[in-house]
Amino acid sequence: MIRNVVFDIGGVLLRLRYQPFIEYLAGAGIDMTNLPRWLEQVDLAAHERGEISGEALLRRIAAMARRPLDPAELRDRWLDMFDRAHEMFDLAAGLKQEYRVLLLSNIGDLHWTHLNALYGFDDLAHGVVASFRIGAIKPSAAIYRATERMFGLEPASTVFIDDLPPNVAGAQACGWQAIHHRDAVETCRQLRALGVRLPTPLAGA
Repeated sequence: MIRNVVFDIGGVLLRLRYQPFIEYLAGAGIDMTNLPRWLEQVDLAAHERGEISGEALLRRIAAMARRPLDPAELRDRWLDMFDRAHEMFDLAAGLKQEYRVLLLSNIGDLHWTHLNALYGFDDLAHGVVASFRIGAIKPSAAIYRATERMFGLEPASTVFIDDLPPNVAGAQACGWQAIHHRDAVETCRQLRALGVRLPTPLAGA
């Protein structure tokens, strides 16, 4: 029986629109043709583990540019790449009445402070696991085990919803149920298949 529903943030509760940020950096002369390689160069993973602050990460990005970047504009564009996925917010809020709802996200300090103030994640869920506070990121088993310890989760009674297959597989490897999120309708269907009682407005989704 499912007792805990754990949501990812970016790509699930929030829709990502990072293309304008990529175009902004490319316009400043930063080579963005190989995005995975660029993410390794700036070491986004270390940032999300809390080893590099958001401000330090932005300085590292600015140093790659061929023309000076305004620090305030760079920061604003870094923060402004998310939109609220209303149906998923409604799902999380509705499930909170009957289930323990948690958030588990690979996220750095700047994004967390900005997004929590904007969207009220602390109020949306019973608890939050932000990777920069834990020192581990998905799909490492360490972050799932830390979540279990923090909230006393039984893996088999926990379902995790994430938009990235490796993160889904990481949760499953730890004994959690997991759903690869593509859209709200399909996620609701998979939750029902696990026996999760959906809030009334979404019961027919």
